Amino acid sequence: MDAIIPILVQLVAGAVGGNLAGAVKNLSLGTTGNTVAGGIGGLILGQLLPMLAGGGVDSALSGIVGQLIGGGAGGAVLTAVIGLIKNSMANKA
Repeated sequence: MDAIIPILVQLVAGAVGGNLAGAVKNLSLGTTGNTVAGGIGGLILGQLLPMLAGGGVDSALSGIVGQLIGGGAGGAVLTAVIGLIKNSMANKA
């Protein structure tokens, strides 16, 4: 049960980060798209960040604050990247 809490924190933080990134008019994927892309990005970066930091269990990035930061940043980045790709494809058509 304890292993699911960081995943839920990453998903929620990613969804919030995705919706914040989607608030930029040119990057928005719609509310559902921002939430889904943000959640996926939050989960990915939230899982990778502690590994990339190389710290042990006592690392600041392994705590809930690290999960929130990694999840939010990952959600915002993935939503922004997908929004940019979507806009560039729409401009070519």
